[in-house]
Amino acid sequence: MLKRMDNVLIVVDDLAATIAFFVELGMELEGQTTVEGESVDKVVGLDGVRADIAMVRTPDGHSRVELTKFHTPAAISGEPKDAPANTLGMRRIMFAVEDIEDVVARLRTHGAELVGELVQYENSYRLCNVRGPEGIVVALAEQLN
Repeated sequence: MLKRMDNVLIVVDDLAATIAFFVELGMELEGQTTVEGESVDKVVGLDGVRADIAMVRTPDGHSRVELTKFHTPAAISGEPKDAPANTLGMRRIMFAVEDIEDVVARLRTHGAELVGELVQYENSYRLCNVRGPEGIVVALAEQLN
């Protein structure tokens, strides 16, 4: 029986920039470590793994994003860096925020750019997608009233 979702993994090349982006978004750095060895190789199905891992969590403590930089074997690109929204696979992670314009402005200081526009959906939400480091797309949703 499923208990919960623990985290989402994002493989990155610039771990420090990606951590800074998620911390600016409002997530908290839970910890960092380097992993390697036989058990790591077995669980990920690769040989000779050595990777740095950082775990960031939402302020409520319920959701986490695992950021991983592979040193060996080197990471490979699976799709175009700026893949459009209709590309097969996981496209984005959505976060509920307050003051969406302020969040976007702060993320821009970390190189983030809007994908499309900031829009109001009916009388319910203000929404946008932002592309940050490594081409990572996060959706932001500000609930209205």
